[in-house]
Amino acid sequence: MQTTILSIQNILPLTCARIGACCHGNQVLLNPWELVCLAREKEMTTREFRDLYCEFGGIRLQFNGKVGWGGKQACSQYIDNFGCSVHLGRPLACRLFPLGRQMQSNEVRYMYQGDKLPCLEKCPEVIDLPQMSVGEYLNGQETDQFEKAQDQYLEMMQNIADIAFELLLDTGLSESGDKETLPLWRKMGNEPPEELAERIGQEWIDCLMIPEISDDDPIAFTQKHNNLLQLKAQKEFGALQTNQELHEASVLIMGVALHFARGIGADPKSLVEHWIGIAKNHGAQE
Repeated sequence: MQTTILSIQNILPLTCARIGACCHGNQVLLNPWELVCLAREKEMTTREFRDLYCEFGGIRLQFNGKVGWGGKQACSQYIDNFGCSVHLGRPLACRLFPLGRQMQSNEVRYMYQGDKLPCLEKCPEVIDLPQMSVGEYLNGQETDQFEKAQDQYLEMMQNIADIAFELLLDTGLSESGDKETLPLWRKMGNEPPEELAERIGQEWIDCLMIPEISDDDPIAFTQKHNNLLQLKAQKEFGALQTNQELHEASVLIMGVALHFARGIGADPKSLVEHWIGIAKNHGAQE
């Protein structure tokens, strides 16, 4: 499908018609900071919100509400004839919609899918509402802190994957002739999210998605989260001795990275091929 790249200055019909079309039949992926914000609006713990309203350990909101617009089920947070029950804590995907966002080479790009704004098809009445620039829309949706958290989590995803690389490449495992680790990396990149979540296990899922951190600043929160995961990995993997232990640890932590990648909007299939290519360039085999 064609992607239309935007500049901050582009003027578009971005005033919401508030008919709830985007709250039906969509997919909303979540990072851990967004889970915290949603839970606060719901006045419950992050664990409670995750267990009640999310899928695959917390990386995706359930869309299991009442069938409505277009014959599609509503988001679990949508209330008929009212709207979003957690609007003030809504995640970045909802704040941006109908726009998408991509970070590439430290440059942010905004876009939408297709050759015309998706809202024009679902909500044609928006054409009669006030238009605004992309920059004005982002400011009005208060995306800044959520974008910063998302970018921090992209870095954390790579940091987690780096542990898998270290366990494979810096411990003598790859030099031993290991050919089992990379095929399992690839398998995980192609697994459905429910299977990968089960493979990782509840303890790692909880540390990944509902860390025991208290901080109202998204940047501080994500930094503490990264440190927490690094400490957990050091504790669990720091004293490994056998190649089998190193292999299992590399597979496990790569699974954590790939599961997290899906939750922040990356494609695990293409990402794992990229990572396998890097590992091979440094001597790993399959």
